[in-house]
Amino acid sequence: MFKLIIAEDDFELRQLFSHVLIKNGFSVTCAENGQQALELINSDYYDLLISDVMMPVMDGFTLVKKLREDNKSIPVLMITAKDTFDDMREGFTSGTDDYMVKPINVNEMVLRINALLRRVKTQTERQLTIGGSVLDYDSFSITYDNKSIIIPQKEFMVLFKMASYPGKIFTKQQLLDDVWGYSTESDSHTVEVHIGRLRDRLKDNKDLSIVTMRGVGYKVIYNE
Repeated sequence: MFKLIIAEDDFELRQLFSHVLIKNGFSVTCAENGQQALELINSDYYDLLISDVMMPVMDGFTLVKKLREDNKSIPVLMITAKDTFDDMREGFTSGTDDYMVKPINVNEMVLRINALLRRVKTQTERQLTIGGSVLDYDSFSITYDNKSIIIPQKEFMVLFKMASYPGKIFTKQQLLDDVWGYSTESDSHTVEVHIGRLRDRLKDNKDLSIVTMRGVGYKVIYNE
């Protein structure tokens, strides 16, 4: 299930967008302004941001600029009440991926979100390069030091998910939901076992490490 975050100061629009997106199978978190959205994105991972432009505390353009300055590649669908070229140019210059003008057709919004997610998945989910290591999603393998290691599917998915968000803490429940699915009968011990196996497989890898955040979860860090 994709996790979306909505930054919108209008309560009724937040409720409308949230209702439509949840109905279409997305997990949704809402923020009332750009600053609140920035804090949420810095404390958790999200697959896509839907952001209004005009908001109190921090506007949408500033929010996206800060995300890009922090090297966060989360795709952004910007929503604005202004249909002018200058506003659209500022949106794309700030790092926005797509743009919609109010009033919003929610069905079109869902189509645009799915298109953005497909585009990002195609670009990023097939291969990930970290230093001298390459994680290949098609072969469930990691290559480094002139050798290639095939990793069991679930282990690879756990590693690839965390490695795609370096420094981001994932709880055991998040990994269970994302890798095994919400209906799984597996528990947190399953995650612990897979993390242990991954550490053993990567014990001589100098590019990345799995770190335990005691009482919270795990994160992947890129080694200098």
